[in-house]
Amino acid sequence: MARYTGPKARVNRRLGTLIYETAGAARALDRRNTPPGMHVRGRRPSNYGMALMEKQKIKHYYGLGERQLRRYFDAVGRKAGNTGELLLLMCERRLDNVVRRVGFTKTRPQARQGVAHGHFRVNGVKVTKPSYMLRPGDIVEVRDRENLKNVYRGVIANAAPDALDWVTFDSENLKATILGLPGPSDISLPVDANAVVEFLSR
Repeated sequence: MARYTGPKARVNRRLGTLIYETAGAARALDRRNTPPGMHVRGRRPSNYGMALMEKQKIKHYYGLGERQLRRYFDAVGRKAGNTGELLLLMCERRLDNVVRRVGFTKTRPQARQGVAHGHFRVNGVKVTKPSYMLRPGDIVEVRDRENLKNVYRGVIANAAPDALDWVTFDSENLKATILGLPGPSDISLPVDANAVVEFLSR
């Protein structure tokens, strides 16, 4: 899947949310309230435009492509419950998202790169797919290489990890254990999921 490599500050300002957490992108969001561009028209977006923006938030935040997002949508559409909520909970279970939220990295692109480069093992097996779906009982740990462990210990020492009820994190041994499935309160992205469901159902 192609990943986004363009200006991150522009995405933050366009969507009005802290999607990319790099220092420059965060400063750009704090500094300006307006969308990017020299001559911005002060017009209100249509319902379609608002729903499209909500969908873009999910794609950029979790690093999904259009086809991958629609695959997730089709998968949760066959399950009972709130489809929008189930879609976000599925995204929360991705390996790169958990690596970011427990504090191994400062941003999701960093987590994605670390997973793709084989820095992490799940249940003792090296995993290189950022989209790997974690299940209760899974154990995520840094590979047994001293240079990698030193890098991630340095990141953890300067990071503020999220407190998750469904994951325990052992910062000493660089190990995260999945205790259960995430719930609605564990969703980290403020987004109107129902608008996204309506958009994808067109």
